[in-house]
Amino acid sequence: MNTTRSGHPAVTRPDGTPLRVLVVDDDPDLAEVLCGALRYEGWRVRTAGDGASALTEARELMPDAVVLDVMLPDTDGFAVLRALHEVTPDVCVLFLTARDAVEDRIAGITAGGDDYVTKPFSLEEVVARVRGLLRRAGIARRQEDGPRLSVGDLVMDEEAREVTRAGELIELSPTEFELLRLLMRNPRRVLSKAQILDRVWSYDFGGRAHVVELYISYLRKKVDAGREPMIHTVRGAGYVLKPVTR
Repeated sequence: MNTTRSGHPAVTRPDGTPLRVLVVDDDPDLAEVLCGALRYEGWRVRTAGDGASALTEARELMPDAVVLDVMLPDTDGFAVLRALHEVTPDVCVLFLTARDAVEDRIAGITAGGDDYVTKPFSLEEVVARVRGLLRRAGIARRQEDGPRLSVGDLVMDEEAREVTRAGELIELSPTEFELLRLLMRNPRRVLSKAQILDRVWSYDFGGRAHVVELYISYLRKKVDAGREPMIHTVRGAGYVLKPVTR
């Protein structure tokens, strides 16, 4: 298996070309450091110091992911995100923010952001989150990714990113897809919230394990709605996916 200089499994676009990332921050020193860490992964990286130049760079680069500071000299990151989605609708966005209030996090996600980190942060954390976002969105591919998973009448085609149950197509968001993939790769095995956070979100949420509960509830509404449940809660331990026994 190919690895990067950081020792992680090599991650590329589905066609084998380098992933493209745009870093938007008005602190040139921080932007340079972030670029260095992302280029260390073998990715193509560009920078922008304000909202206007971010859109110019985005039109040229067509990034797969954007690391976006909330506070910019000419506008805020939320406005930039809305404009970015007009340029490249499927781009993954990781917000950088100095604020950790719940309302700020909700505002970022509501605006269409995929994740956020609060300053100060470690470079390893930023890289891990970008990797996780890209994989959940199906943009990044790893050598060990397999094509098809089956648990009972639940089938996942990893290459087509399609999920069916009893032949009926189930529409999932990128994060829901990655969470279900983890459960399907570990059938009948109880996975703790900490394990799920580490494997799906690629970092430790700390005390924010409620995110797992939220996405499990989303999955249940789609996978188990009107059917015998496959996703089960093991009180005090975590969650498990089991085929229906008749």
